[in-house]
Amino acid sequence: MAVIRTLRNEPPDADTLGGRLSRTRESKGISVALVARRVGVKPKTILEWESDRSEPSVEHLTLIERVLDVNLVWLLHGVGDAPADDIGPDPLLAIAAQLEKLQKMHADTGQIIERLQREMRRLAEEREL
Repeated sequence: MAVIRTLRNEPPDADTLGGRLSRTRESKGISVALVARRVGVKPKTILEWESDRSEPSVEHLTLIERVLDVNLVWLLHGVGDAPADDIGPDPLLAIAAQLEKLQKMHADTGQIIERLQREMRRLAEEREL
């Protein structure tokens, strides 16, 4: 079985277009909403592209290339210069920052669940009256 290699004799990135798009956006620390606003689509559309449920048009790809400052050939085919991972000089600090974000999201999710449970109890009580 032949293995395809890039000009630098490196194998191409095996991820999908959506996976590379998602990784690039996350490595730049840019939200789905911001990319959507700058590209002129709904956030749901960006999520569909990132999950490979649909693909951006040529016009949208050009805008994504500019917004994310990414090599379009790499984004499309996994060949060429990939964006640098912005983990900084200390990976421990980067992981700690990611963990802190996750903990905040976890706390926020817990609050939302509690609100929904209260609302469900209230509605159930109203139904019984």
